[in-house]
Amino acid sequence: MFIPKPERSVVAVPPPGDGAGFWAGAPSAVSRDGWIYLAYRLRRPIGAGRGYAIEVARSADGENFETLLTISKEQMNTESLERPTLVVTPEGRWRLYLSCATYGTKHWRVEVLEADDPAAFDPAAARVVLPGDLKTGVKDPVIVHHGDMWHLWASCHPLEDPQEADQMVTDYATSVNGLDWAWQGTALDRRPGAWDSRGVRVSAVTFTGETVIAYYDGRASAEQNYEERTGVAIGPDPSTLTATGTGPAAQSGHAGGGLRYLDIVPVDGGHRLYYELTRADGAHELRTELR
Repeated sequence: MFIPKPERSVVAVPPPGDGAGFWAGAPSAVSRDGWIYLAYRLRRPIGAGRGYAIEVARSADGENFETLLTISKEQMNTESLERPTLVVTPEGRWRLYLSCATYGTKHWRVEVLEADDPAAFDPAAARVVLPGDLKTGVKDPVIVHHGDMWHLWASCHPLEDPQEADQMVTDYATSVNGLDWAWQGTALDRRPGAWDSRGVRVSAVTFTGETVIAYYDGRASAEQNYEERTGVAIGPDPSTLTATGTGPAAQSGHAGGGLRYLDIVPVDGGHRLYYELTRADGAHELRTELR
């Protein structure tokens, strides 16, 4: 397992401003042809833009990134953008899944862009792949191609009571093409009375032999929204994950304690971890460490 150790990390992308509400994070990484490609979200405080852009960037060393493409929330006709998901199909085609907030609601949907090159995504060609519904907002998908099938874990939020819409569980879906999804039920749920009793959101999944290891964001209260900590869940298959331990596996030592949206990508000789970390002034920065 790969447990983040912030003291071993470096900043890959700084936040767009200082203080609470300014974030760079929610990373999704792909290693290909000697490069690490990274999609991540930029955010300003509520009232000043929220999740205003997604950037796609690349790096030769995994730490210093050059921006290839910026997609704004206006281009996606959304009130806010959340975690993107960057993948490459077995045929070599690139996909960028975007979590989009519906204006004036708590509803979220997921749209997808496709391109032959990660610098060529066109927001005008987006299509909705996870619409959610009147009762459920869907966002932050983790998408893995394994065993001739596409697997997806998404954060699902109840919408019937707006005061409860921050709650979240992780539902699991499968697909033969990565575009048309069949829901298979809840893979990871909250634990009453525990540190993750208010919400659980899978952030990365690894298939290891007969075991599935999932890293997830958890929190105990609505007040901890935006400051989730990282936990570990294990299961015999991707549809059944059980949280381990009695406390978070990793968290920030600053402000709200947030360490979230962990992603793991293999590189020559090891792995790179990317995650969003709360710093001393309350801003969130995107950090990386090599294992």
